[in-house]
Amino acid sequence: MQPFRFDLCELPGETEGLRQEIRAFLAEELKQIPKVTRAQTWSGSDPEFSRKMGAKGWIGMTWPKQYGGHERSFFERYVMLEEMLAAGAPVGAHWIGDRQSGPLLLRFGTEEQRQKILPRVAKGECYFCIGMSEPDSGSDLAATRTRAEKVDGGYRVNGTKLWTSGAHTAHYMIALFRTDFAAEAKHSGLTQFLVDLKNTDGIAIRPIKDLAGNAHFNEVVFEDAFVPDNMLVGTEGGGWGQVTAELAFERSGPERYLSSFILMVEMIRELEKRSGEEGAREIGRLVAHLVTLRQMSLSVAGMLEKGENPALEASVVKDLGAIFEQDMPVRAHELLGIAPGIGTGNEYEDVLGYLTQTVPSFSLRGGTREILRGIIARGLGLR
Repeated sequence: MQPFRFDLCELPGETEGLRQEIRAFLAEELKQIPKVTRAQTWSGSDPEFSRKMGAKGWIGMTWPKQYGGHERSFFERYVMLEEMLAAGAPVGAHWIGDRQSGPLLLRFGTEEQRQKILPRVAKGECYFCIGMSEPDSGSDLAATRTRAEKVDGGYRVNGTKLWTSGAHTAHYMIALFRTDFAAEAKHSGLTQFLVDLKNTDGIAIRPIKDLAGNAHFNEVVFEDAFVPDNMLVGTEGGGWGQVTAELAFERSGPERYLSSFILMVEMIRELEKRSGEEGAREIGRLVAHLVTLRQMSLSVAGMLEKGENPALEASVVKDLGAIFEQDMPVRAHELLGIAPGIGTGNEYEDVLGYLTQTVPSFSLRGGTREILRGIIARGLGLR
């Protein structure tokens, strides 16, 4: 039996019309957006742009219509994501809700939660963040220590979540808390909750600046915060299985190989001004890697279309994608001999400067390299 599967998967021909529609939309919407801003793509937040996407039916594309979705295929959604990321569209506001929190609620949420929240997400009006990582625990979700203790009508929460992307603008957090504190309940004592960040007392959201000076990440501190019973997601004690299923959505999409795509486009433009074969060889190598990663990611999309859980394959895509993207600024600098810059007015230097400072986080978000390789090793029967 093969440990993981990457079946060849082609996009259906009917997706081409959608691709052309999206390209025309982006050509108009992004024509005044600088390249260095586009380089932020799925971490760049623009609520107005998200609402326009919602009006087009490009958020919640695969969801049931009764929850504001459009019942389109995972392949159509994949085409939409490719075009948005390749163009550098600012999709960060709705990104997490569309990618994983919405699907999680569809699978494990209550009917009340779905009816109340999902139509607003699909309209581009409601945003999510993920409360997984904690101080001193890295990507070891089983080390979660934030406590949700049962009280009358709900749970009292105390603890801290770290590296929480978009918490400062999100309406809700899907959070993993510990509800059983016995030593033997490391995995079985975890539960997911839907936390209203705008209307819950006892929550402090503190920005964490990255090397580029942006504050996408946050520390979120809970001090006797009250979460009602009707905000529990799934079953008490079922959080470990739910969160690992959720990570398949997070680790396998085109954002795992297109986050540095704007830089590759700018590299090609710079190389067009020069002669020599070295640049063509390097671009050929990068494109070959890109196409391979795309095929692997498409294969995962095909599994999701069939209702399968490709958690192992998604980990492989995420690990290889981070290597590819983190290598891009290094190759760009070596190949062209142009130093990265910030605010120079030169598009190539600015894009290179932004990504040089940002790519170290690419092997942290969605699980560190060590955690991913541990998952892959277990899939290979090596541990």
